[in-house]
Amino acid sequence: MDTGFFIKLVSSYLKFMTSNELREKYLNFFKSKNHAITASASLIPENDPSVLFTTAGMHPLVPYLLGEKHSAGARLTNCQKCIRTGDIDDVGDNRHLTFFEMLGNWSLGDYFKKEAIEWSFEFLTSKEFLGLDPKRLFVTVFRGEGDIVADEESISIWQEQFAKMGITAEVSLDGKWQTEKTKIFALGKDDNWWGLTTGPCGPCTEMFYDVSPEKGFESGKTHEDLVNGSRFVEIWNDVFMEFLKDPDGSLSKLAQKNVDTGMGLERTTAILNGYKEVFDIGVFQKLFAKIEDLSAKKYSDNEKAFRIIADHLRAAAFILGDEKGIEPSNVDQGYVLRRLIRRAIRYGRQIGISGVFTSKIASVVIAEMGEAYPELKKNQEFIVSQLIKEEEKFAETLENGLREFDKLAQKNLLNGHEAFILFSSYGFPWEMTAELATEKGIVISKEEFDIEFAKHQELSRAGAEQKFKGGLADTSVETCRLHTATHLLQSALQKVLGEHVHQKGSNITVERLRFDFTHTEKMTPEQLKTVEDMVNDWIKQDIEVICEELPYEDAVKRGAMGLFTDKYGQLVKVYTISGASCEMCGGPHAKRTSELGHFKIQKEEASSAGVRRIKAILE
Repeated sequence: MDTGFFIKLVSSYLKFMTSNELREKYLNFFKSKNHAITASASLIPENDPSVLFTTAGMHPLVPYLLGEKHSAGARLTNCQKCIRTGDIDDVGDNRHLTFFEMLGNWSLGDYFKKEAIEWSFEFLTSKEFLGLDPKRLFVTVFRGEGDIVADEESISIWQEQFAKMGITAEVSLDGKWQTEKTKIFALGKDDNWWGLTTGPCGPCTEMFYDVSPEKGFESGKTHEDLVNGSRFVEIWNDVFMEFLKDPDGSLSKLAQKNVDTGMGLERTTAILNGYKEVFDIGVFQKLFAKIEDLSAKKYSDNEKAFRIIADHLRAAAFILGDEKGIEPSNVDQGYVLRRLIRRAIRYGRQIGISGVFTSKIASVVIAEMGEAYPELKKNQEFIVSQLIKEEEKFAETLENGLREFDKLAQKNLLNGHEAFILFSSYGFPWEMTAELATEKGIVISKEEFDIEFAKHQELSRAGAEQKFKGGLADTSVETCRLHTATHLLQSALQKVLGEHVHQKGSNITVERLRFDFTHTEKMTPEQLKTVEDMVNDWIKQDIEVICEELPYEDAVKRGAMGLFTDKYGQLVKVYTISGASCEMCGGPHAKRTSELGHFKIQKEEASSAGVRRIKAILE
């Protein structure tokens, strides 16, 4: 075959690459670089009370970034499902999404900057893979700030990569597009430093693609101008984790150097197909087609509403379909879920959709993404039933609430107190009332609303908002002890209540554990006392907590419980407490049960339908 013809053929194929094809190509590329492909972790972080959702691929890997050995090895790659609640109000523009997929590859103390940058450049520009034009590729690096020096090494490596393509890559030190040869922008911590609120962090280098090359060189424009003007679109971020950030903000060196990268699947799919907006990709086009059928309106005439409905219900389907079984509620993840569903319903009504419709759109999500994420198909009945239930519940009060809102707005009576009444009486989340008010040019006091909220002993949104910022759970001795206590608690519950008991979620702080489990009836005082005594008896026996790495099949044969088996690799860690518990788990744990002290159950209550919750402490 003629080489020129072959390249044209490959380029043509890439131009119509679907999200599923990109996901597969990425994972296979890093598999060829000796990375183990791992499954996406749950959207609900395990044992991390500082954040509501998994916000990045690195989030579930924190113990391994800190030095714990991963069963699949030191090189990993996966496609992680993520939720970022801070972007909810931005949905409707050309790039923000609440739910998104993040392709990533990690080095856990193995390779570092050289390999990470070289492989990024190879995957992006090689005709065998994405075949992007290197002339349209621009990158940013960390220019240094405070006591942290500039990342000269990354600059040098990038210049070598561009030189391979015959491109001279000049560096802009002030963030401006200085010359036609400027390819590397050196920026500060706000742009090129990555990490969560605490934990592993470090400088990063980001890759951007010029989606409007026909505009030519725009002298003097800053990198920020080019991004905000939607000319430069970010497609990849390589983070070089060299530091550990403590709660007081101080930095120390990590015991091992790690690489954590992220490529937004939706954004990159859009770029490969020549689209300027993520909403042009296939999955959203199919969702828009369904919304057009339901509303008898055109997407082109109602872009914002269509985007919000599609994004929010896609996110809702994934939250409902997650292994942790989250339902709409007025607290934590359930609050966000309810807000997403109800905001979608409101915009649905605006464009003329009548009747129950959210489950019909979610069914399109399941059909399109169920192969990549089997939990959607597995939990389809739950997803659909919860959406119908929530929509019917909200529909009863939506019209009355909107009338009440309009009445208050016309009389200029909207304030924090009235916003709470709209919430408690009509189910309007604060954000919906604030959004409606903004549309009418009215500002409502969030502080007044929070005071009313607190009075009724509901969720204090001011405190909950800290969870939206991201963070990492403490990995201290206290959390290790409580983590081990959780294993003993589950084993005791199974012995007292029956084998139907399975974990539906857990949350550990330095002070207490919270454990959700499948059970339909309220536990009696006698049952709680028996469970408590059983756990304390195992603690008194001073049993060693043994950790082993086994093939998954061998762990199952041994009888080890695997609560969330889809996230484990071929090898799994099995923690055994002889005579008490045997579980697959990532840790961390105490060394012996005697380290736990005295176990005390503080509360047992309903969590959701068919799920109970226990809160307990170690004294």
